[in-house]
Amino acid sequence: MRHAKLLVLTLFAALCLAQAAPAVQKAGVNLPDTVEVGDATLRLNGVALREKFVFDVYVAGLYLTETSHDPKAILAKDAPRMMLMHFVHNADAGAINKAWVEGLEANVIPVTPELRAKFVQLEEMMRNMKEGDEMGFTYTPATGTDVVVAGKPMGGIPGKDFADAILSTWIGPRPGPGEKFKAALLGGK
Repeated sequence: MRHAKLLVLTLFAALCLAQAAPAVQKAGVNLPDTVEVGDATLRLNGVALREKFVFDVYVAGLYLTETSHDPKAILAKDAPRMMLMHFVHNADAGAINKAWVEGLEANVIPVTPELRAKFVQLEEMMRNMKEGDEMGFTYTPATGTDVVVAGKPMGGIPGKDFADAILSTWIGPRPGPGEKFKAALLGGK
């Protein structure tokens, strides 16, 4: 519970900072240059817009202890990181869950039964997202990944394997949102 409160405070601080001094604005969403996670200062690595058909779905910001353009190096490092998603369009929980499973299967080999069980746990945390809702995944080596859905702490999922797998859905070899999205999260344009 302590970690969930920390994550909510971190996300709240990120939102407050975003309104005061935006580092990047995309699709009307402001994201700060840095966020604090425990004792670590995370820097905005990149910002991407998830588009589906003709709709903008969410703006995502990837925060790391050190910026990097190399997805393999990001995934190899066992350090705090955060993926923050701000929805600019409604999204159905079923569609979100389908995307998690597709992203897992496309980017992680092999998918162990333990990792699949962690994605089932993630699926149980999902809710329908409305325009303006936020979702966040904050990984810390000591505790695993704290998940916030629609601004509410949903709990944590232990293990670096899960943290790497969920991030791989965006920056892995076959990112669900596409190569342009991946490039933007990795600091490209």
